Amino acid sequence: MLASDGGLDQASGLRRMVNPEPIRAIAVTGGKGGVGKTNVSVNLGVAMSELGHRVMLLDADLGLANIDVVLGLHPKYDISHVMRGERSLEEVVVQGPSGMRIIPGASGIQAMAEMGPAEHAGLIRAFSDLAGDVDTLIVDTAAGISDTVLSFSRASHEIVVVVCDEPASITDAYAIIKLLNRDYGHQRFRILANMVRSAQEGRDLYNKMCRVTDRYLDVALSFMGAIPYDDNLRKAVRTQRPVVQAFPRSRVAQGFRNLARKVETWPRPRGASGQVQFFVERLIEFSGDYGEVPV
Repeated sequence: MLASDGGLDQASGLRRMVNPEPIRAIAVTGGKGGVGKTNVSVNLGVAMSELGHRVMLLDADLGLANIDVVLGLHPKYDISHVMRGERSLEEVVVQGPSGMRIIPGASGIQAMAEMGPAEHAGLIRAFSDLAGDVDTLIVDTAAGISDTVLSFSRASHEIVVVVCDEPASITDAYAIIKLLNRDYGHQRFRILANMVRSAQEGRDLYNKMCRVTDRYLDVALSFMGAIPYDDNLRKAVRTQRPVVQAFPRSRVAQGFRNLARKVETWPRPRGASGQVQFFVERLIEFSGDYGEVPV
């Protein structure tokens, strides 16, 4: 009986690896700090989890990881332990709100470009083991346009650029779009207007980005939506809870739920590009383009 059960488990695992359900990898970036990128990642992830999706949130800030702080978590291990082969990914993952799973980031870890083939293979296997347990991977990138940010953004299927109505935010958002387009050929970006006073302000901000990119770049921007400015978000941060749970009836919580429903309508990747190991392989490949990753 035990041998038979084991055989069934192996067969089911093999089927999962050969034909896993497509996984959508979404990079959330913004160029500069202070645009609310981490709050977007966390609340979008929780809202999608509430819709029944199997969400994993990766804190990809390898210098100043902060998702655990935002949610009041105290992880024992982080992604650096996986990269060094000291812990499995399953041992590192912590449970977040609404069943969302979180891979904690770390400070000052070894650049992926410096990892050897065995470490690369181990990282790919670590993510592949979770292929059947995840349908959406949200990658919260670091601020700025470092090599790490570029690697995670290029490896993802969707790039969400968070922008608010400040000159520095618009300039930095344009800078990362320009870099990914001109140097690496990426053409599709989704613009999320954050902390806006009205829906029209969000649309105006998107149009402002389009006017600049249409003039200088060969890219296609799409308007993901707008998240309203709401004091309830600040209150939720102080209590270390996602606003969609702390203040579920607030305007900002409704904004995140609207985003989650919109993400459900996005086309899923097909074939090899929809497999989580493909995401990690791309991440490792692109990390090697830059040399040492600053932390």
